[in-house]
Amino acid sequence: MTQSNKNDRLPVALCILQWVLGLVILVESLRFASSPQAAHTFAKTGLPNFVHLGLAWAEMAAAILFLVPRATVVGGRLLIAVLAAAIVIHLLHGWFDVGGLLVYAASTWAVVAAKSAAAEQPQPAEQ
Repeated sequence: MTQSNKNDRLPVALCILQWVLGLVILVESLRFASSPQAAHTFAKTGLPNFVHLGLAWAEMAAAILFLVPRATVVGGRLLIAVLAAAIVIHLLHGWFDVGGLLVYAASTWAVVAAKSAAAEQPQPAEQ
């Protein structure tokens, strides 16, 4: 396999990762926002309900931005911040099952890093 073929597959793989990740996070955050069980579980943190809803809506907004091609990097950075906040809240309350959140954050970071690197590369001049 030539180097050109390998390089051609990377953007497709990153696009698939971006869309799968963005849609999964969007659906999960919709569930988090609307589930009575999630609200009940979050109430155990002692934090007000608006924090629960704020995290859910911020995550939804970030996921939507992450799916928009011109806003992927900004949305991804916001998504990483929201996921980091969720991880911290989990850990501070003794909920150590944060593996999924870590995978989401790492995957988001990979897409953002690739998109940022692609944006920094000089584009060939059209003739």
